[in-house]
Amino acid sequence: MSAQFTAENTALLLIDHQVGTMQLIKNIDKELAAKQSIALAKMAKILNMPVVITSSQEDRAQGPILPEIAQILPEAHEARIKRPGVVNAWAYPDFKKAVLATGKKNLIMAGVTTDVCLIFPAIDAAKEGFGVQAVMDASGSPSDLSEEFSRQRMRDAGVVLTATNTLMAEIAQDWSTPTGQQLITLLFTDVFPALGAGITQG
Repeated sequence: MSAQFTAENTALLLIDHQVGTMQLIKNIDKELAAKQSIALAKMAKILNMPVVITSSQEDRAQGPILPEIAQILPEAHEARIKRPGVVNAWAYPDFKKAVLATGKKNLIMAGVTTDVCLIFPAIDAAKEGFGVQAVMDASGSPSDLSEEFSRQRMRDAGVVLTATNTLMAEIAQDWSTPTGQQLITLLFTDVFPALGAGITQG
């Protein structure tokens, strides 16, 4: 993996966090995955981190991007890459071009579902020399089995698996800084309550 992930050298990629697609998540509480992906969007906004959002077939069952993400990141949502059906977002030229345009060599990725939408771009980006961290509690699969195998394949390819709270702590580095204070507030208002809710509902 590249140098330590910082606000300055990292971009956030949100893949297919769509209203319909979220319903496919069964391995973790889908509301937890939604809340954590929204928390990632808030983190990126606090840090002024570049964000690339992509969706697949919004006019079908997959539906629109989660409205909370669209509201938090209106510019990234407006510029989102609408794939016509290409499974691997990395193989879709407009998406890859948007990622390369950020100029960042470290990529935070979350995607729904893990076993179809996240695994392939995460592996391909890692193979091309990007530092990739996949946020597993902001992603999810239709079954425990498919999630397990997808995680194994990503790890084997050099993708680092992480959770929202760990990632925020890594990016913050120091809670006492102005941005660190905003992130720790986000952690306790959004991330930890979401974890608790996920455990309770799950």
